[in-house]
Amino acid sequence: MVVGKPAPLIMHAAGRSDEVTLLGLLKKARPGEEFFFVNRLDRETSGCVLVARSSGVARRLGKMMGRGEIKKGYVALVRGWPEWDERRVEASLRRRGEFEESAVWVRQGVHREGKVSTTCFVVEERFERREERFARMACEPKTGRTHQIRVHLEHVSHPIVGDKIYGGDERGYLDFLENGWTEELRERLILERQALHASWIEFAWEGELRRVVAELPEELRSFCVA
Repeated sequence: MVVGKPAPLIMHAAGRSDEVTLLGLLKKARPGEEFFFVNRLDRETSGCVLVARSSGVARRLGKMMGRGEIKKGYVALVRGWPEWDERRVEASLRRRGEFEESAVWVRQGVHREGKVSTTCFVVEERFERREERFARMACEPKTGRTHQIRVHLEHVSHPIVGDKIYGGDERGYLDFLENGWTEELRERLILERQALHASWIEFAWEGELRRVVAELPEELRSFCVA
């Protein structure tokens, strides 16, 4: 099955055992069934999650994912108006703390000794909001690295709106962990969640091409209205 994950729902339990998770909601909705996530989304990313309902199917889909036979598309709302309409970004990624100081352990960065990473971007819309320029971007990752789309957009100077780690500097993330969501953070980041949405997923299964689309959530749709 493909389920539409909202933000900021986390997929698995992480630290707090009482936190609501996507896995927990699935088990509650369908008691006695097993669920295996084929792709994963960050807490603040919404959209399509492919879920296998048996270990055998999970293995098949996992191999397909590894061979690049499962295609995924995202929508990102970014700061600024790109000077280009289409762009292919090929920039290797590595955990930032391995080559420079970073207070956020998971933060990734572009580095020539990192893992090869490629993302294709298409500008779908340019708009203004409160005298600031933004763009709606279609994103198709060709590889599956941690935070790949987020890092590549930061790399081309169009960070995702609301991104606490890559939306300016990592202080946004650290301040959020320390104080929660504040008016000061709202001024800096605008949106409480990062404006990244897994909009579609496509793959062949049992002789048929399957394509599932998840509509953009209301909080992101309304942001695009000037």
